[in-house]
Amino acid sequence: MDRASAVVVESFSDKVFAEAAAEFLATEGIEALVVSDDAGGVLPNLDFARGVRLMVAPPDVERARGILAPVEDVETLDDE
Repeated sequence: MDRASAVVVESFSDKVFAEAAAEFLATEGIEALVVSDDAGGVLPNLDFARGVRLMVAPPDVERARGILAPVEDVETLDDE
Protein backbone atom coordinates (compact mmCIF):
# COMPACT_ATOMS: atom_id res chain seq x y z
CA MET A 1 0.00 0.00 0.00
CA ASP A 2 1.21 3.48 -0.85
CA ARG A 3 1.39 5.33 2.48
CA ALA A 4 1.13 8.72 0.74
CA SER A 5 -2.33 7.91 -0.62
CA ALA A 6 -3.61 6.00 2.43
CA VAL A 7 -6.77 7.33 4.09
CA VAL A 8 -7.54 7.43 7.82
CA VAL A 9 -10.57 5.24 8.56
CA GLU A 10 -10.45 5.39 12.36
CA SER A 11 -8.49 6.96 15.21
CA PHE A 12 -7.76 5.28 18.53
CA SER A 13 -6.36 6.46 21.85
CA ASP A 14 -4.30 3.29 22.26
CA LYS A 15 -1.96 1.51 19.84
CA VAL A 16 -3.14 -1.92 21.03
CA PHE A 17 -6.72 -1.21 19.91
CA ALA A 18 -5.50 0.16 16.56
CA GLU A 19 -3.36 -2.93 15.95
CA ALA A 20 -6.28 -5.20 16.85
CA ALA A 21 -8.48 -3.35 14.35
CA ALA A 22 -5.75 -3.68 11.70
CA GLU A 23 -5.59 -7.44 12.33
CA PHE A 24 -9.37 -7.66 12.09
CA LEU A 25 -9.29 -5.85 8.74
CA ALA A 26 -6.53 -8.21 7.60
CA THR A 27 -8.82 -11.18 8.24
CA GLU A 28 -11.22 -9.52 5.79
CA GLY A 29 -8.48 -9.06 3.19
CA ILE A 30 -7.87 -5.35 3.82
CA GLU A 31 -4.30 -4.18 4.35
CA ALA A 32 -4.06 -1.47 7.02
CA LEU A 33 -1.36 0.72 8.49
CA VAL A 34 -1.16 1.79 12.14
CA VAL A 35 0.40 5.24 12.38
CA SER A 36 1.29 6.95 15.65
CA ASP A 37 3.65 9.62 16.89
CA ASP A 38 4.89 8.19 20.17
CA ALA A 39 8.62 8.92 19.81
CA GLY A 40 9.34 5.41 18.63
CA GLY A 41 7.50 3.87 21.56
CA VAL A 42 9.43 5.86 24.16
CA LEU A 43 6.45 8.10 24.99
CA PRO A 44 3.33 5.93 24.64
CA ASN A 45 1.25 8.55 26.46
CA LEU A 46 1.44 10.63 23.28
CA ASP A 47 -0.85 8.07 21.64
CA PHE A 48 -3.64 9.14 23.97
CA ALA A 49 -3.00 12.83 23.36
CA ARG A 50 -2.44 12.69 19.59
CA GLY A 51 -4.29 9.56 18.64
CA VAL A 52 -3.27 6.48 16.70
CA ARG A 53 -4.47 6.45 13.11
CA LEU A 54 -5.62 3.37 11.22
CA MET A 55 -5.14 3.88 7.48
CA VAL A 56 -6.15 1.90 4.40
CA ALA A 57 -5.88 2.30 0.63
CA PRO A 58 -8.56 4.52 -0.96
CA PRO A 59 -10.46 1.64 -2.63
CA ASP A 60 -10.88 -0.07 0.78
CA VAL A 61 -12.14 2.94 2.77
CA GLU A 62 -15.90 2.31 2.66
CA ARG A 63 -15.59 -1.42 3.28
CA ALA A 64 -13.16 -0.89 6.17
CA ARG A 65 -15.43 1.70 7.79
CA GLY A 66 -18.36 -0.68 7.46
CA ILE A 67 -16.42 -3.51 9.06
CA LEU A 68 -15.24 -1.32 11.94
CA ALA A 69 -18.59 0.41 12.51
CA PRO A 70 -20.14 -0.29 15.90
CA VAL A 71 -23.21 -2.47 15.96
CA GLU A 72 -26.16 -0.22 16.77
CA ASP A 73 -28.91 -2.76 17.23
CA VAL A 74 -27.92 -6.12 18.67
CA GLU A 75 -31.50 -7.44 18.55
CA THR A 76 -31.49 -7.05 14.76
CA LEU A 77 -28.46 -9.32 14.53
CA ASP A 78 -30.23 -11.97 16.60
CA ASP A 79 -33.18 -11.96 14.16
CA GLU A 80 -31.00 -12.73 11.12
